[in-house]
Amino acid sequence: MGDLLYSGKVKQVWSTDNPDIIEFRYTDQISVFDQIIPSLIPRKGESLNRSSCHWFDLVKKAGICDTHIVEMNAPDRVLARRFDVIREPGAISKDAENVFVPLEVICRHYLAGTAWRRYQRGEVSASDFGFEDQAILEEGIKLPKPFLEVSTKFEKFDRNLDREEALEISNLEPYELDRILDLVLKIDALIQDEVSKRGLIHVDGKKEFALGKNRDPVLIDSFGTLDEDRWWDAESYSNGQIVQLSKEAVRQHYIETGHHDSLHNARKVGNDEPEIPALPQNIIDNTAKLYYSMFERLTGLKF
Repeated sequence: MGDLLYSGKVKQVWSTDNPDIIEFRYTDQISVFDQIIPSLIPRKGESLNRSSCHWFDLVKKAGICDTHIVEMNAPDRVLARRFDVIREPGAISKDAENVFVPLEVICRHYLAGTAWRRYQRGEVSASDFGFEDQAILEEGIKLPKPFLEVSTKFEKFDRNLDREEALEISNLEPYELDRILDLVLKIDALIQDEVSKRGLIHVDGKKEFALGKNRDPVLIDSFGTLDEDRWWDAESYSNGQIVQLSKEAVRQHYIETGHHDSLHNARKVGNDEPEIPALPQNIIDNTAKLYYSMFERLTGLKF
């Protein structure tokens, strides 16, 4: 049966009889703003696992990079290669192989979500996103070029890093980080090419990597799902309307009800976080429908 090695916000990691292979089990839990919502979304885990495995398969077939996938062994489970996890910043040796890279790469193609909220608060400027200094940006605008960000792993909350700190934490050589960033751009190009066939826009998403043999990058974790990525309907966007087709709709519920502001303020001053309320049943039902319908739009397969 294996032992539970790690339990995250939406998935668990279990050992197997093979010490070099682990099993990811996707739950029906849902989280926003690093808080687990006390509501389950039926068959959400299956949608995430099958969607992510679909993208891993396409990346491998396209020859973009190696992946950690061994086999999808159940609708909500997948067997994957195990990598060493070193949690101390800067402690990964320069010649280490088979090791997890303690960074997360976010690639943004449109101004949305956290990036939009940071822009509204004045934390980032138009020029940071590739526009002229004095430009006034609107939510949903397409960025002149993909905007790459790197954030931490192993800290309580995700934190964006500049290049120097990213290299210091990971102990990667500059060319190794550049190689990973280039792979993210290639993977996102593949994603957009695929989903455009089914009327979708890939807005943004995250990727994680390990270093395999010869320190070659290996794509790991999960990606291309409604949890890690943001999606819009292309036809609606062309008509000037943004139709959210991702977990952003759940985030918006907590923004509109005031929970996000309360949480943000508590974290800013170091107070105890307010508990996140359960979702109303209508949002649970609508979110469940979104997860299985979007699996079909993302992959072209039947759920």
